[in-house]
Amino acid sequence: MAIPQEIIKSKRNGNALTEAEIKQFVQGLTDDSFSDSQAAALAMSIYLNGMSVPETVALTLAMRDSGTVLNWQGKLHGPVVDKHSTGGVGDKVTLMLAPMVAACGAYMPSIAGRGLGHTGGTVDKLEAIPGYSCTQSLSRIQQLLPELGCVIVGQSSELAPADRRLYGIRDVTATVESIPLITASILSKKLSEGLDALVMDVKVGNGAIMATANDAQALANSIVNTASGAGVATRALITDMNQILGTTAGNALEVIETLDYLTGKYREPRLHQLTLELGANMLLLGKLYQDKASAIAALEQSLSSGKAADIFAKMVAAMGGPTDLLERPTQYLAAAPVVMPILAPQSGELHYTNTVGLGMAVVRLGGGRSHPAQQIDPAVGFSAIVPAGTAVTAGQPLAMVHAASVAAATQATQEYLAACRFEADNLMPLVHQQIG
Repeated sequence: MAIPQEIIKSKRNGNALTEAEIKQFVQGLTDDSFSDSQAAALAMSIYLNGMSVPETVALTLAMRDSGTVLNWQGKLHGPVVDKHSTGGVGDKVTLMLAPMVAACGAYMPSIAGRGLGHTGGTVDKLEAIPGYSCTQSLSRIQQLLPELGCVIVGQSSELAPADRRLYGIRDVTATVESIPLITASILSKKLSEGLDALVMDVKVGNGAIMATANDAQALANSIVNTASGAGVATRALITDMNQILGTTAGNALEVIETLDYLTGKYREPRLHQLTLELGANMLLLGKLYQDKASAIAALEQSLSSGKAADIFAKMVAAMGGPTDLLERPTQYLAAAPVVMPILAPQSGELHYTNTVGLGMAVVRLGGGRSHPAQQIDPAVGFSAIVPAGTAVTAGQPLAMVHAASVAAATQATQEYLAACRFEADNLMPLVHQQIG
């Protein structure tokens, strides 16, 4: 067995690590035989020198196996599937997609995260529902998934614990952006769910972590190659994040949009298109349908029949939330005391130049975190967001800001308008590319 210094030196010098060395490193993360400084040194060496696909597969599997791996064999009557987004602003797709694919015969045990920085977290959105607990034991998850078809929870300490320590080290050592480390972090958690298939939504644009097409392609290829090497059928869609997804950004507001979507009250076209694209690929990879058109038809039927809405309502109740959320959402979801329109200062074709800035405006309103321990206000954010490419006139509302005070609303309005441009421009396609 090598000592940590030898493993660090090998990667520092640009060599490929062996499977045994990678396993020793991951074991060191869980039993502290690698100190924080040694783990940081190896993370920096990986950041600077990269990893081959076999190395990344080995790291992913070792991190997955650092904790419990769920096994659904013989317990379910359909494929186990999931989707993961690299994060954006207003991305509430998991909330509607989980009950939709469950209604089509798949099972989706989604381990979701909290928001940090400009990206909203699925866990935070769900916890805007009073009583909904994202902290569930693995035995409870294993009990609920066969009954409900979908379960959305936060990360358990039993799943991929090595990732939690390594991410904490990466966060304070400027090594978060390493594509092999991002890949292993995402996939170690996802593969611990016991998946048959995974669809990745890799965001690109001025509201995404991956701002350029080249960076997004590199991450998408890394995830598809690594997950496939680990034995899980995987596909990545590179999708546009040059504007907020849907008509809302902010936790309770996004839950309301989800309920409106599931019940048919309103489905914003771009959000609907992306949800169908991701869901169809999940059903195809899960081998429930043979062609995309029939998969999309099944997803549309899950909505029109009310089955997806019913499954979502049952999941909310099973997680401790209200039993009548669909019927009386305003009774349960927090509302901000100040709601003001954001008015266009001039006429023109609306485009967004800084969607990250819009996400940070939600954070400054109190709807997100600048550090992990921060409490959030579920009521604040933006609604009635006008999509990019719309011709607007001066004085027309571009969105509604929901805030705790007039001063906060005024500040958020200034930040919102600073992210807008009123000149004709090309819209990026919603789905740029499919990989895998």
